[in-house]
Amino acid sequence: RPEDLRTHLEEAAGISKYKERRKETEARIKSTRENLDRLNDVRQEIEKQLEHLNRQAKQAERYQKLKGEATRVDAELKALHLTALQGELGERAESLRSFELRIEELTAEQRKAEAEIEAERDAQVAASEHFNSVQAALYRVGGEVARVEQQLHYNRDLGERLQRAASETDAAIVELNTHIAADQGQVDGLQQSLAQAEPQLSTLQAEAESREATLRLAEQAISDWQARWDAYARASGDASQAAEVERTRLNFIDKQSLEASRRLEQLEDERKRADLAAVTAAAEALRVQQDALKTRVEALTSDLEARKQKLTQGQDDARQLQSQLSAARQSLQAARGRLSSLEALQHAALGQEATRATEWLTRIGLGQAARLGAVLQVDEGWERAVETVLAGWLDAVMAPQPLQTLEQLGDLGAANVALMQPGVGGESPPETLAAKVRGPAAVTALLARVRVADSLASAATVAPTLGAGHSVITATGEWLGPDWMRVLRADQAQMGVLSREREIQSLQASSAQLQQEVDGMLARQEQLRLQLLQIEGDRDGAQRELYTGHRQLAEVAGQIHSERGKLDAMQARMQKIGSEIEELHQRLDQVQSEARAARSKLDAAVASMGDQEQLRQQLDQQRRQLLEQREDARAGQHEVSEGVHQLALRIESRRTALTSLMQSIGRLGGQLGTLETRRGELAAQIATSADPTLQLEAELRTYLDQRLLVDKQLVEARQLLEARDLVYRGLEAERHRIERDLASVRDRLTAVRLDAQSLSLRASGHAEAIAAAGFTAETVVAELAASANVADWQTRFDELEQKIKRLEPVNLAAIQEYAEQSTRKQYLDAQLLDLTSALEVLEGAIKKIDKETRTRFKETFDRVNSGLQELFPRLFGGGHAYLELTGEDLLDTGVSIMARPPGKRVTSISLLSGGEKALTAVALVFSIFRLNPAPFCLLDEVDAPLDEANVGRFCSMVSEMSEQVQFLFVTHNKSTMEAASQLCGV
Repeated sequence: RPEDLRTHLEEAAGISKYKERRKETEARIKSTRENLDRLNDVRQEIEKQLEHLNRQAKQAERYQKLKGEATRVDAELKALHLTALQGELGERAESLRSFELRIEELTAEQRKAEAEIEAERDAQVAASEHFNSVQAALYRVGGEVARVEQQLHYNRDLGERLQRAASETDAAIVELNTHIAADQGQVDGLQQSLAQAEPQLSTLQAEAESREATLRLAEQAISDWQARWDAYARASGDASQAAEVERTRLNFIDKQSLEASRRLEQLEDERKRADLAAVTAAAEALRVQQDALKTRVEALTSDLEARKQKLTQGQDDARQLQSQLSAARQSLQAARGRLSSLEALQHAALGQEATRATEWLTRIGLGQAARLGAVLQVDEGWERAVETVLAGWLDAVMAPQPLQTLEQLGDLGAANVALMQPGVGGESPPETLAAKVRGPAAVTALLARVRVADSLASAATVAPTLGAGHSVITATGEWLGPDWMRVLRADQAQMGVLSREREIQSLQASSAQLQQEVDGMLARQEQLRLQLLQIEGDRDGAQRELYTGHRQLAEVAGQIHSERGKLDAMQARMQKIGSEIEELHQRLDQVQSEARAARSKLDAAVASMGDQEQLRQQLDQQRRQLLEQREDARAGQHEVSEGVHQLALRIESRRTALTSLMQSIGRLGGQLGTLETRRGELAAQIATSADPTLQLEAELRTYLDQRLLVDKQLVEARQLLEARDLVYRGLEAERHRIERDLASVRDRLTAVRLDAQSLSLRASGHAEAIAAAGFTAETVVAELAASANVADWQTRFDELEQKIKRLEPVNLAAIQEYAEQSTRKQYLDAQLLDLTSALEVLEGAIKKIDKETRTRFKETFDRVNSGLQELFPRLFGGGHAYLELTGEDLLDTGVSIMARPPGKRVTSISLLSGGEKALTAVALVFSIFRLNPAPFCLLDEVDAPLDEANVGRFCSMVSEMSEQVQFLFVTHNKSTMEAASQLCGV
């Protein structure tokens, strides 16, 4: 389509960003115009608020003035209270001083009592120390008595122990003499035995040497046999080792054979267990599940697209509603603007502007009274006639009693005023102008003498027949009397008042209706917003379900891939098992061959071991004979040696016993001398132990007398301590009494101090309140009159409060709000200028963007068209093609491609064959690539519909273009493959 081809050219020209910028600029222009409308609304609203705030600000200034005066009076009143409180504080200070003096007296008494208590405590401590010293002396004398008694007991025990030790020493001396005599007898017997045994030992030693020589000959024969046995052992060991090696080899071969057999069984079992059909079925089941999930994903995709379309439709509805709302707001704004203009004109026409007349009406209480033109109701079409007759009366003010204002006419000055009593007049003849009007009785009375005519000719016919004071008027305002005529067609102030009033009422009704429509649209807009939120939620839910479906589909695809991997792995495993089974069979054959060779070597080794066995039997027989001979020689030598040894042991034992007995006799003799010395010492101790006992008994009697004396002193010390304690308790009671009196006085002092603090706090509160009001207490007190009192100032303050309350409610923020709104009005005026200039800038930017877009598009179109005209004949071998614009405006015109292959007269590209269309597309794409080359270009079977000649030209063109652009193409054509630099087969 031309629009699609234009899109490609726009991308090549790089003007998409200009379109986005133009779209953004248009949106900003629209937003700026909306802001201008809103800004004008806000400015008009602020102008109305400023009028109202100006009145409130003046009232707030009077309120603040009264409030300041009330603050001053309140500060003076608080200063009077502060002066009274300061007097009370002086009285409290005097009471505090008297109580403090009493506390000082009681404190002195307390200090005196404490000093007496301290002195008595010292005396009590001295008495207690005396009592403790006497008691310590009693304990010391008691200790000496216990010591002497213990020493007496010890001396008596010592005498008894010395008597027992002397008896035991005598018995030990007798026992030692007995042992010495017995040991001397044994010494004599041992000396006789040694004299007999020593000759026998020499005879036995000679016989032992003879037996030792016989034993050495037998040992030599055994050594020779051992050499022969070692030679046999080496030969036998070699044969046995060879046999063992072969047995081990056979065992290893048998083990290998067994392991190979077991491995064969395992492989065969694994091959039987491998269930390729089950894995294939599982993969097929997953594929079915995948197809079902694909169907579900497609359904979810369709559902999501439907929800997106529904959301788009809702957004379009919201935009359409927004447009309608903007149009309705504009209409409402226009109606309100028209209404404000008409009301202003009506006010001017009815004399409601600020003039001397309106000021006079305000003073007499009629400033807000309605005007005749506002209350008068006229049949449609007769407004001009009524305005002509009532000229000068339409601004009449409705007054209940107009004649009662005659006394105030002197204040009116040079001004015009008309007053009319309100009310509704009676019925009038239908041929009079009064029948066309509904209003006050005075108006119907004026109009009852004016007849109505349908046309000027009819009025002219009726006028001469009218009596004096009567007249006739047409709907267009031609007013005729019997002898006069009046026509008011010039633009006068009160002309059109009635029709304007009707239009005002109509505009008020239409404004209310438009406001209702705007409110309804706002409600509909909110409903649409909620619906869009619901639709967006549904879309998000559908999106999540679609994501879940895609995730499940991916998981199933992964499972299918896994099952296919398992199947491939299982098939590869089966092939590996087959090759391994074949290798195991070959290994078993090799092992069996090795086993046969090992068994042959084992048989030869066993035969060699049989020959060695016969030699071993012969050597065993020789060994037994030689061992018997050696054992006989060893037994004889051992017997003689044992006899020599035993005799030598007996001789040595007797010598050792003789030496021991001689030492024992000497040791016993020493002990005997020691015991005799000990017996002499014990006799001397027994003789001297009787004298200390008599001395200790005398010392014990002395200490007992001292204890009786100390007991008496302890009783006296205890009585003195109890007397001091009684005096101390009396002094403590006196101190407690003084403390109670002191606590009572301190409580009363605390109460007075708290009262003073309360008064001080109240005084501080008054002083702080005065300071918070912006005054100082000293200044206010100094400026007060001498006759000032609380009652008069309280009355004055109450009167000011009443005046302030009569002014309330007061908008105190009106002054600041008036200033803020004035500042805001200035700011909005500046914003209006900024928005207007910004709108002009944006419109200029739109023009600049359009100009740049047209320029770039035209340049790109010309260059691509030139490239197409160059490449098309080269690809087709003739003919020509060109691009053609479908519109005049370069901003939105479409682009068509016109192609004529050689030998054909084709007017449209749709009439070309498939190959011709493909080559035409290639020529266009290559033209764009020459203008704006990309890093690479992907061609998917572009040469499929081409014949060999066209394929050759296509390949040549691709080869030529490949110097600037890298081409990736999919093809089944051999010629195209030959033109490629790299091939990748699938």
